[in-house]
Amino acid sequence: MITLNKVFMVGNLARDPDLRHTPSGTAVTEFRLAVSDSYTSSNGEKHDRTCFIDVVSWRKLAESCAEYLKKGSPVFVEGRLEQDTWTTSEGQRRSRIRVVAYSVQFIRREVERSASGRHIRIVEKGGNTVRDDKDNSGDDDDLSEPPRRDEDGNDYDEDVGDDVTLD
Repeated sequence: MITLNKVFMVGNLARDPDLRHTPSGTAVTEFRLAVSDSYTSSNGEKHDRTCFIDVVSWRKLAESCAEYLKKGSPVFVEGRLEQDTWTTSEGQRRSRIRVVAYSVQFIRREVERSASGRHIRIVEKGGNTVRDDKDNSGDDDDLSEPPRRDEDGNDYDEDVGDDVTLD
């Protein structure tokens, strides 16, 4: 049976990212992404709707998201769906679906002014892409994509765009 678990989303952060660390010291950042679309009903009325999606990132990607993103930041997120299941202190079973990010592209907003200076236009341009590091050590091995290797056994990314090198 063939399966695919891949998500691509473009939206704006609905709140500031929340950076925490696991007991073993691994960085984890959670944020909520607002993804909007519009449609026209059968009677010709335009409607907008927004879906709020929880996103989690790990390791260096988590640190970069916490450092460079804030509420309202436009981003392109690539990741996979994950279901969390837990039991509350009252004994109720709960679950939620969220996206585990593999890469987050920071989208720059630039303001262009007309020659007279009276009119402005906001232009969104692709920014830097930050990918989850490929250091799969520790308890979080299953949280990142498996490393890809070329014929010589070296790790590589198939990412298009500008990668950010993080120490």
